[in-house]
Amino acid sequence: METKIICAGFGGQGVMSMGQLLAYAGMLENKHVSWLPSYGPEMRGGTANCAVIVADGEIGSPVISNDADVAIIMNLPSLTKFQNDVKPGGKIFINKSLIEQKVSRDDVDVYYIDANKIAEDSGNPKAANLVMLGSVLEKVQVVESESVLEAFKKVFGPSKEKFIPLNREALKLGAEATK
Repeated sequence: METKIICAGFGGQGVMSMGQLLAYAGMLENKHVSWLPSYGPEMRGGTANCAVIVADGEIGSPVISNDADVAIIMNLPSLTKFQNDVKPGGKIFINKSLIEQKVSRDDVDVYYIDANKIAEDSGNPKAANLVMLGSVLEKVQVVESESVLEAFKKVFGPSKEKFIPLNREALKLGAEATK
């Protein structure tokens, strides 16, 4: 099995972190992974996206071209740019806190998640990305949520481990938002 995921949004929304967490979680589960980041010219506020592939076998190319299984869309420019890169039958997860526009396709499953509001209401406003990731993990069993939390230690280091309980809650709330 191979799952191709696009994570896209503004710099500073945790788009790259989502991709890294998925990739590290896949490695922890002994899967083959690739993570291919792409940044706009600005550091924060510019465009950012990454392509993540998690597979049981070898990955031929890290590039996702019009055949993504999943797109995690955090802002409107990313919706415009990436909604057509998801293959028919795929899934698109929209951060409806920042995107009012609806997906223009009817051949994909779409989930509108109020990620920023859910994160703020939980007392962890920086965790909108993990709310979105929790939604994805609920609908697409690419990796286990516990593997993502274990990967959190690798991505952010020991000094950030104290935030794991907050992020566990964010993943849980995101999963509940898609049920």
